[in-house]
Formats: sequence, C-alpha cells, structure tokens
Amino acid sequence: MRTAYCVETVRRAERELMARVPEGALMQRAAAGLAAACADLLGRVYGRRVVLLVGSGDNGGDALYAGARLSRRGAGVTAVLLAPDHTHAGGLTALLRAGGRTVAPAGAEGAVRRADLVLDGIVGIGGRGGLRPEAAALAALVAEAGPAVVAVDLPSGVDADTGEVHGSAIRADLTVTFGTHKPGLLVDPAREHAGSVRLVDIGLGAELPEPELEALQHADVAALLPTPGGESDKYRRGVVGVAAGSARYPGAAVLAVAGALRGGAGAVRYVGPAGDTVLARFPETLVSDRGPKQAGRVQAWVVGPGAGEDAGTVAEVLAADVPVLVDADGLRLADAGAVRGRTAPTLMTPHAGEAAALLGVTREEVERARLAAARELAARYRATVLLKGSTTLVADAGGAGVVRVNATGTAWLATAGSGDVLSGLAGSLLAAGLNALDAGSAGAYLHGLAGRFAAHGAPVGAHDVAAAIPEAWRDVRDRDLRD
Repeated sequence: MRTAYCVETVRRAERELMARVPEGALMQRAAAGLAAACADLLGRVYGRRVVLLVGSGDNGGDALYAGARLSRRGAGVTAVLLAPDHTHAGGLTALLRAGGRTVAPAGAEGAVRRADLVLDGIVGIGGRGGLRPEAAALAALVAEAGPAVVAVDLPSGVDADTGEVHGSAIRADLTVTFGTHKPGLLVDPAREHAGSVRLVDIGLGAELPEPELEALQHADVAALLPTPGGESDKYRRGVVGVAAGSARYPGAAVLAVAGALRGGAGAVRYVGPAGDTVLARFPETLVSDRGPKQAGRVQAWVVGPGAGEDAGTVAEVLAADVPVLVDADGLRLADAGAVRGRTAPTLMTPHAGEAAALLGVTREEVERARLAAARELAARYRATVLLKGSTTLVADAGGAGVVRVNATGTAWLATAGSGDVLSGLAGSLLAAGLNALDAGSAGAYLHGLAGRFAAHGAPVGAHDVAAAIPEAWRDVRDRDLRD
C-alpha cells in the first residue's frame, strides 16, 4: 500500500528524526537518492548538461547537493538562482567546489535550451498559490525547450496537501519524493504534473502516524476479495439487489447486473422495468417485478443507474436496513435527509458533474479540488463517497478519516455505461460482506484494471469492461500468490 501524508505531518516527522541524526543527514540522504534518479534517467552522466532551478527552500538545497554529485561524475551543471540572497549556503558551496556554475534567471535561456535535464527545486512542499512571475517564465521556457524534467519532492506550483494547481506549474517527467508520498502526488490535477514518482527512503517511517491518503495495491485488494469455501452456497456468499433501468435506459440495468454478477456475491436479484432485457443477456439473474420490498432477501442494494424519474424506487431502497450503493439518477432522486438518516452503510458513487450538483458548485470547482469535494460530500451525507474521475477517490462516511485513491484506471473508461458496471461490481462486494470503504476501493481497483485489460490502448465499450473483470480478479489474486 502506498501512503501519503500532509505537509505538517511530514515536517513534524522530519523534526523528530533530525533531532536524533547528525545535522544535514536528511538532506544528504535526499540528495543522494535524487542524484541517483537523475543518473538513471540520463543513462550516462559524463558530458551531460544539467540545469538546476533553485529556490530559497530546502528543495533548492536538495537540488544543489544533487547537482554537486552529478558534477563530480562529469556532468556540466548550471544552477539558476531565483533567490540569490536566500540560496542554501551549504548546497551552493558544494556545487561550486564540484565545478558547477550559477546564473541569474535573466541569463538562463541558453543553458535551459541546451540542457539534457532540468532539476526543479524552485518551491518546496509548503508552496501555495502557483508560481511567481519569474518562476512561471522559467517553467514556460522549460516546457518550450523540452528537456527531461525531474521535480524535487513535488513539482513546483502544485499544492502538496490537496492536489490543486493554481496558475502555472512545472510539468515533470519524474518526481523524486522523500520519506513518503504527499497527497498532491496521487490526486489530479497535480498528479498529471508529477509524471512517474520515485520514493526515496530517508528514515521517516517510524515517525509517521496514520496516513491522510492511501492507495491500495494488488496485495491489499487480494486480501479484501471474498473467496467461497466448502460450506458456501449462493445465499451464504451474499445476494445483491439491483434496482436500475427504465424504459428509456434499459441498458443501464444490463450493465449494472453485468458488474454485479462478476463481483463476488452468490446471486443477483434484479428489480425494474428491464427484466426481459436483463434475462435475455443474463439468464442466471433472479428477476422480480414486485418492487424492492417484495423482491426477496438481499444483503445489499444498488439503486439509480438509468432510473429516470423513478424516485419511489430510490426511496424504497434507501429505507432498507442493508448497505445501499446509490449511483447516477439515484443521486439526483435521493432525499438528502433519507440518506443522512440511514443506519446501514451507504456508498454514493458520483462523477464530478453529479458531485457538483450535490454540493451546489460548478464541475470545474470539483475537478480543481477533488479531495476536498469527496470529503465534503462524505461529511454532508454521512455516507462513504466514491468520486469517479481521472483519479477515483473513496472517502469514508463523515469525511474525516483516511481517503483512498485508485491508481488503476485508464482514460478509455470514460465511456457510456462504465459507471453502471462499477456500481454493480461494488454493490456485489457490499453484499459479499465488505464494508463500504473496502467495497468502493476494491471495486474501483478491479474496474480500473478491467478497463486496462479490455482496452489494450484502444476504444472499448462498457460491456467489454464488465467481461474483463474476471481477468482483473485473477490478476490480483494470482500476482499476490506469486509475490
């Protein structure tokens, strides 16, 4: 599992560790890891041209010490000093002694255009509000010149705690981060600026508390997935109810059932007007036309995909004393008080537009501050919230605990019906016994992986994604067994 911590938590851990190690030890550990990552990216260090963009903080010091190491290996290193009077003195001395040189920002263009690699040490993890004009001009020059870019700890101009980007920011090919990930490295839009991320261990592990953000990996998901035993039958494995579809959108019912059948529960009950269409595609489905209350026993419900204006069914499902996943039209039709008043778990799965409508803000505001939006929805509705998008976030009910971020998705999942498949899959995991946070997290992970397997870099339909869920499930399970 990858974990991420906010700036204040990281700084507190660094202070506690620095009190027990020699002065400057953490910076030297960071610089050594940074220089090694730069060398790996360059392939050959001798004769290469490296430019350091150096601000006034510790990130600038890290860049200078790393530049000194590269200079001693034969690279031509030039440091652009954005704050000459506040440059890290020890790092600057080390660079000059190693044969590096310095220039002012006004004289940096030639060096940047000739560079094989630019090392971004302009702003540290405490930076807020985007880049200042002089730094923004350098960022634009680097983007135009096109050298490889390595960011120190995180790209300058992005918000480490929230993943927000205000104005101009560096776009890196590689970010070398120290001690632990920061939330902005895992959450868009900042994640798009980070490129690949390489974590350098500087010894913070023992000093860190519970994380603010975590990203599951194969082993974590494998440990969550339900596995039937010798005593299992279809009812003991769980039954998920799907109340979805309408005369206008029967396909939503088919796709939600498709996800549910592959999600670990033993049986799927369908309630709604698309019963014949569902049975024609999936004859194993248990179909009822008598409404949710008369459908038979279920361990969880999925409600909303393609529901149109059927507010009555949404209300009836929300009244059930079992976990409920609310998606699509269900989010619009659900009474907020009914959601907040539920005693059984609720999992809401909006995309950015739906989240914006629920919060009373614009879609752009949600996409700009995804982490804050997910937490706010979870707090307002007292429900677990799975916010779909370029980075899918799962915030537990109340919004105050750890938030999970999913890293398995692909842009090809931005296709009609993909969310219906996810709702069925996550709802089935709820019925199989997972709590709402785990069901949403594991469902998003498998769904994203299935999207990758189905697409192979080409357009896919939602039905292809549903069909690839067993492959994703096996990949998670089998790789965990191999590891």
